[in-house]
Amino acid sequence: MSVLAANCPSCAAPIEFKSGQSIVVICEYCRSAVARTDRDLKDLGKVAELVETGSPLDVGLRGKWRDVPFELTGRAQLGHEMGGQWDEWYATFSNGWLGWLAEAQGRFYLTFQYPVPEGVQLPPFEQLQLGQQVPGLPWPTPLMVAETGRATARGAKGEIPYLLTPGETYYYADLSGTDRAFGTLDYNESPPLIFLGHEVTLAELGITTTRTPEKEERRVGAAALGCPNCGGPLELRAPDKTERVTCPNCNSLLDVNQGRLKFLKALEKQWFKPLIPLGTVGEVPEGKMTVIGAMARSVTIEGTQYFWFEYLLYNPQIGFRWLVHSDNHWNYVRAIPPGEVYEVARSASYRGKGYRIFQDAQARVEAVTGEFYWKVEAGEQVRGVDYVAPPYILSKEVSTVYITDPDAKKNKRTTGEINWSLGTYVPVSQIEKSFNVTGLPRPKNVAPNQPYKHWWVYKYWIAFLALLLLVGALTFLLSGSSRQVFSQTVTLPPLPNADGTQVFFSEPFELAGRRNIRIVGESAVQNTWVYLEGDLINDETGVVQSFPIDISYYQGVEGGESWSEGGQRDTAYTSSMPAGRYILRLEGQWEKWNQPAVVSVKIEQNVTYGLNLLIALIVLSIGPIIMGIYHIGFERRRWSESMFGGGSDDDD
Repeated sequence: MSVLAANCPSCAAPIEFKSGQSIVVICEYCRSAVARTDRDLKDLGKVAELVETGSPLDVGLRGKWRDVPFELTGRAQLGHEMGGQWDEWYATFSNGWLGWLAEAQGRFYLTFQYPVPEGVQLPPFEQLQLGQQVPGLPWPTPLMVAETGRATARGAKGEIPYLLTPGETYYYADLSGTDRAFGTLDYNESPPLIFLGHEVTLAELGITTTRTPEKEERRVGAAALGCPNCGGPLELRAPDKTERVTCPNCNSLLDVNQGRLKFLKALEKQWFKPLIPLGTVGEVPEGKMTVIGAMARSVTIEGTQYFWFEYLLYNPQIGFRWLVHSDNHWNYVRAIPPGEVYEVARSASYRGKGYRIFQDAQARVEAVTGEFYWKVEAGEQVRGVDYVAPPYILSKEVSTVYITDPDAKKNKRTTGEINWSLGTYVPVSQIEKSFNVTGLPRPKNVAPNQPYKHWWVYKYWIAFLALLLLVGALTFLLSGSSRQVFSQTVTLPPLPNADGTQVFFSEPFELAGRRNIRIVGESAVQNTWVYLEGDLINDETGVVQSFPIDISYYQGVEGGESWSEGGQRDTAYTSSMPAGRYILRLEGQWEKWNQPAVVSVKIEQNVTYGLNLLIALIVLSIGPIIMGIYHIGFERRRWSESMFGGGSDDDD
């Protein structure tokens, strides 16, 4: 690699351009940005000192991407009009590639510059809309606009592959797509520059070396400072990331700039007290995190104001997460890429799971306490849209900023961003255990994404139902076909009077053991009835099994309509009897007692009888039916709080 050695035009100190693609190098002695031209070196001005952000990266660090080695040769620190900053590291690859590794809020994005495709006209910055897809990009999947903003060059180190001018501002648009796709349109030139790539992890970059000992010594877990308004002590728990903090002594809102505090304004007396104290360390699914800030927010719907509270969690190795407390329900919330979410009408999907819209309203910050990674203030508003699929809630926040641009034809330009987050419902008891707090209030209503906790009833019911049907089917298959063991037509002589009876005894017949029994009685009755009391009597042991046969049939015409009731046949079932010889005894009465009664009787064994199975199904279903009624009420309570009506919920 050829090295261009020269002297800084500002302080004459030695400087080197190690990469042939570098255009600007930052002098290590006077911090001048020195650009090389065709003829000589040019001093572009001094850059500010870099703000310590706790980054694990540094100039000179080596890694590998897709088996191609690279070295971080430069770093630029850029400011956002909403406050805060992010770092862009410049990776020089051994095969000549030049990559941009952006770092913001603990996330890393590796992109490469792509040429504008021939014939493609990229939209001007003023025409970009949040959420719109940008056509014509050289990328296999669609990319949508997730953020538009204005960046300011603040500080730099090492070699920079473009003409960095200290204090220069330019407009940009960040893009998001599926499979962690990420891109940026840089409107510092016309047509805009295209940078496309992915969100990555340090492990994917082959970077295992983190902070150098010298940098680690300079970094502390928390910084003790004094309030510039009241002089009282306060502690920054995320000094590398904090942009705003409130003084716990005088309730002043303070701006944080590289660890220096600036008084902004005195806030109203704090009207809410965080249920989880600031500084509390809790165990969340991703590891231990510290509560560093809390805010109260609200929405106003049909003249009624509804409040909830958000707790900002921080861990240098994880980044930022949130705990959201609303109506005494809790959610653990993390940010997700906007390009991974699809919205259609009143629904959304994320990673194959569907969500139903629950609320769409303007959310307003009412009060803040503690530290925040952006310049938050009471009164700040965003549009918030919530979609639910218990136990998850998918939330979109759209913010808009109007900024003054003296170079624009119109005095103001609109910038903004879309932020998506995924919340997971957490029971109150788990919050108490994870953050070592007690006495948190219990909820009385149903949360938008509160899971129905009795799903197990349905699962076990289906399992038992399937088992019961299987047993019934096996019983039918293994028992074989039915067998007739007795059949006879019996003529009973007229009764002596209306209250009398006639008795019949059959010849002996054989019954097999462990086989159920069906007795069928038939009589050609017409507008009359016959009633029989039957007994199966074991001829050897005298064991008796009784059963009734009730045959009645009536018909007629009434009002021109024919009708009928009953039938000329009745059936009785008994359980199995011990094997042996049996006698059938019948004792009968009938309505037309002065006439003989003719009855045909048939006895069968091993018959299919679905009544027992039906009774078992009914008994087995009583519990699930009761729980189903309760579930319907549970869902009605959930959706009664929605702006978009009720309905059944997606399966958990």
